[in-house]
Amino acid sequence: MALTTISTATITTLLTIISTATITTLLISLLFLPKFYSSELIIDNDHSSIAKVDVNLLEFPLNLEFFEAEFFLYGSLGHGLDKVAPNLTKGGPTPIGAKKAKLDHFTRDIIKQFAFQEVGHLRAIQKLVKGFPRPLLDLSKASFAKVVDSAFGRPLSPPFDPYASGLNFLLASYLIPYVGLTGYVGTIPKLQAPASRRLVAGLLGVESGQDAIIRAYLYEHAMEKVTPYGITVAEFTNRFSELRNKLGHAGYRDEGLVVPAAKGAEGKIKGNVLSGDENLVAFDRTAEEILRIVYGSGSEHKPGGFYPKGANGHIARSHLH
Repeated sequence: MALTTISTATITTLLTIISTATITTLLISLLFLPKFYSSELIIDNDHSSIAKVDVNLLEFPLNLEFFEAEFFLYGSLGHGLDKVAPNLTKGGPTPIGAKKAKLDHFTRDIIKQFAFQEVGHLRAIQKLVKGFPRPLLDLSKASFAKVVDSAFGRPLSPPFDPYASGLNFLLASYLIPYVGLTGYVGTIPKLQAPASRRLVAGLLGVESGQDAIIRAYLYEHAMEKVTPYGITVAEFTNRFSELRNKLGHAGYRDEGLVVPAAKGAEGKIKGNVLSGDENLVAFDRTAEEILRIVYGSGSEHKPGGFYPKGANGHIARSHLH
């Protein structure tokens, strides 16, 4: 009996020592985990697990994704998110002036694909961050005409109508989606969590594909004149790119479809179906540059253009107060 009692006591003591040592080791290990684990994404229902800097950076592009989703949905189907995915709007106001465009079958098919891709982008972002209500968007033909007039420095007659034809719609599509693409390029290096970077890299991949398709179609028709203006497609794109550079106040970040050979790939070619810097690496833009462009005002503090009441989210609203 004495031997049994001693053995039991010894085993109990050993287990206590082992348990204490294990707990101590775990605590020490937690203290010395790499710093990034504190901001690593662990998804839960209230979106509270993402570092604040990532939340703000991930939410900002929703402004552009809402624009693209609504413009492509209305253009191809004649209705928008209110019918297709009302939960993603979070109660934000219905866009102004958007309508179904006069598209040929091939163009409508492409734009419809773009539209549902953008719905997916909205959903993907809102799975990681809470997001915000859809901002008020002015997608009326008058809004686009104002931008086009600004690009040419004079009123076009008749006013440019993005919904009048497939070519017009693709020219209008050249205006904004590329701006969001450059924003994603600028965002990735600022993100902390690998999961945040993975999401934005994935979004950038599809946005780049959309931009490439738009540019390739327009490049095929680069020397055609847009009815009834007598201005080539290439000239439209060059003027749009020049306007974005001017409004962004950040130097050369944009190029049209035909450039001086010195600006083309390796300084050897005028054709510019894809846009990039001197090494053909994609240009980047900050949130502030994007706001200056989409507001049409050249200032992140002065809403207007496609966002008459300003964009939403912490970054955009911080410039309005």
